[in-house]
This record gives sequence, structure tokens and C-alpha cells, in this order.
Amino acid sequence: MHDDIASQSTGIRQDSNTTPPKRPPFTEALRFWLKLGFVSFGGPTGQIAIMHTELVEKRGWISEERFLHALNYCMVLPGPEAQQLATYIGWFLHGTWGGVVAGALFVLPAALILWALSWLYMAGGSLSWIAAIFYGLQPAVVAIVAAAILRIGSKALKNLPMWLVAALAFVAIFFFKAPFVLIILAAALLGLAGARIRPDLFITVKDPGASDGDSAVDGRRPSAWRTLRLAGVCLVLWLAPIVLVALARGWNDIFAQEGAFFSKAALITFGGAYAVLPYVAQQAVEHYRWLETSQMMAGLALAETTPGPLIMVLQFVGFVAAWQNPGDLPPLLAGTLGAAITTWTTFLPSFLFVLAGAPYIERVRHLKTLNAALSTITAAVVGVILNLAVWFGQHVLIPVPGQPDYFAVFLATAFFVGLWKGRWNVIPVVIAGGLFGLAAKLLFGL
Repeated sequence: MHDDIASQSTGIRQDSNTTPPKRPPFTEALRFWLKLGFVSFGGPTGQIAIMHTELVEKRGWISEERFLHALNYCMVLPGPEAQQLATYIGWFLHGTWGGVVAGALFVLPAALILWALSWLYMAGGSLSWIAAIFYGLQPAVVAIVAAAILRIGSKALKNLPMWLVAALAFVAIFFFKAPFVLIILAAALLGLAGARIRPDLFITVKDPGASDGDSAVDGRRPSAWRTLRLAGVCLVLWLAPIVLVALARGWNDIFAQEGAFFSKAALITFGGAYAVLPYVAQQAVEHYRWLETSQMMAGLALAETTPGPLIMVLQFVGFVAAWQNPGDLPPLLAGTLGAAITTWTTFLPSFLFVLAGAPYIERVRHLKTLNAALSTITAAVVGVILNLAVWFGQHVLIPVPGQPDYFAVFLATAFFVGLWKGRWNVIPVVIAGGLFGLAAKLLFGL
């Protein structure tokens, strides 16, 4: 599901905008995106929390307002919002190639790790050490998310209407299982109406980004020619592998079927991974009969243990489907090709949505009614993220009702205190969590 956010300040205050963002050299940004790709555990909530802490608070590469503006846009797109946010910020810092590098490196480490785990799983290898590492990672992520929600909520929910929007969003999704898209749409409409009825409450930034002072981004004016050219290149890259496979092997071939199916899934994945997984599971297990339900659950567990977007579970589905239907190819080669075309068609549309839309979104950030709609969306997303955090915390800290996991509770509490009071860096916390989990498994058999 969609994840962790920070927000605009209220009408009079603009403290987070007083210092213009400092653009890093491209090589420094590249090193950060590569490192992020290996430590971005915790699903979209944890990943957005890491980016906010590192890019807004610690490095100052992007202002609070622009981070939120980008996040709000990514939240309404189909696809993995955390990866799209990384792509947007990469574009913000270094243009189109910056966005391509940021988005690709956000996915590539997870794709390589999950490919190896998928092979081990299908070949019958032992994955107990992975489970041990993830056992320690989970309380670390709970702490990261809890600290981020407090930090972000204090910035996003500056007045009573925003608190009410967040509370209503939480109640709607937690108790009534309301669709994410419906919550976002309702929040946007409320913000538009509020901007006309009570602009003092709903227009939370007088002049969004006015003191941001980023002339390089401000100078990237959108143009129809650039948009058409970019869309053309992305569409060719997106569809070419599917068409070539279909021409070479036929439309009923497993690779052509995967390319077409996961392209369609990429366009309807509103609400994040948890929203689209039931659809994918139903189609892959019941309609195409590519894999068993138990294999689908194993793939979700493996995707949870790796960095990167949780939607990477679709790569596992593509790998297993092709491994078990290899045709005239060796299973490992078939699985690798299936994983590759699945990942390609799942994530490439996100680059199109972000790189084509970002210049327009930056140009309209000064529109007060749009700002009101996006600000209200931000407040609603805080409630949605709180729902995900509560769900995640329940499963990690109290895996069996009435039986807390005291080791997980201790780790989560210690990490939270360090993050909140000691301002610890989230990346060492993630690494330490994995090491503690592995040690607990080896030394105590937890």
C-alpha cells in the first residue's frame, strides 16, 4: 500500500523553506541511490520514511514542501509510490537521467537479490538465514515507521481539519476496508471544496516553493514536444520486448503472456502492493495456473525480506511461472527471462508517468486550489500510513494474539528511542536490525 509522508506547514509558517535545497553532484547522488536500493526495507512506508529523513532532514537536497508535493503526485499514480518518489526526486536533482538512475537503482538491487532467492526456493535451497535476518529487520522497520509518522504527522497535521481528515482516512481503511483510491479521491474533492469555503484552513502554504529558490527546476518548462518524445521512447521500450517475444514464440508463449498480463497489472495497481496482490494472485493461480497458492505466499514472504518495493513479489511470480512452464528452455533460463520481462513491464510505466508528469506538476505547484487538494491528500495518506503501521506493528510485536514477542518489542523500543531522541541514521538501524536477528537465531534459536 502507499506510504510515509511529511507535509506542508500552515498558512503563516514556512520554516522548512527558509534554506534553499543544495543540489549534490551527480556522482554523490548516484552513490546515495545505490545505497538506498540495498537498505530500503519496510515497504513503501519505511522507504518513504528513509528518503524523507535522508534527503530532507539530513542532506537538505530537497525542501519539505517539494518533497510532499512530489509525494502527493506519486500517491495518485498507479504503481509503486516509493520507487516513483525516488524517480521524481532524481529528476528534481538532475533531470531526466537523474530520474532514470534513481528509479532504476531503487529496484535493481532488490531484483537481483530476489532472483537469487527465487532460484534457491525453486531449487530447494534453505532460506532459514534469510528468515533470521528478516526477524531482526521487522522491529527496526516498526521503529523507523513510528518515528517517521510522529515527525511527519507533526508537520502535515497543523490544524483541526487536517487532523480530522487523517482520522477519518484511518477509520475508513482500518475498520471499513475502504478502497485506497476512494479515500484519495474523497480527500482531493474535500480539499478543492475547502479551498473555496475556508481557504485559511485548507490552503496550508501561502506560496508553495516560493522560497525554494531552485532555478534549475523552475527553468525546466514542460513542452508538448518533450512529453511526446518521452512518451514515444517509453512506449517503445515498454512494448518492444512483448512484441518481439510474441513474434518469435507466439502470443500463447509464457513470456508473451507474462508481458501482457503484468503490463495490465502495472496500470491498475492503485493503492500499492497490498491492493493489487489479490488480483494478481487470483489471475496467476486460478486463471493462468502458473503457480500454487503456497508458492504465491512464499513469494510474498521473500519479497518482504528483500529491500525495494513490495510489488517485487510480481518478479517472483514471473520467475516461478516460467520455471514451471519452460517450454524448450532450461528451467533456470526460463525463470530468469520470466523474471526479467515481469520486472520490466511492471516498473517501466512508472518512469513514463513520473518523467512525463513531473515538469507539469512542478509548474502548477503555485496553484492554491491544487495545493489545497494535495495538502488534504497528504493528511489522508497520513491516516492510511498509520493503518499500515498499526497492521505491521501488530504482526511483528504480537505475532500470536495475547503473546507479545518480547525480543521484537525490546528491539523496536530501543531503535525508536535512538531514532526519535538520538537522531540515529536509519541505514545503520536497518543493518543492525538484520544482524541482531541473525545473532538471535544463531545464539538463542529464536
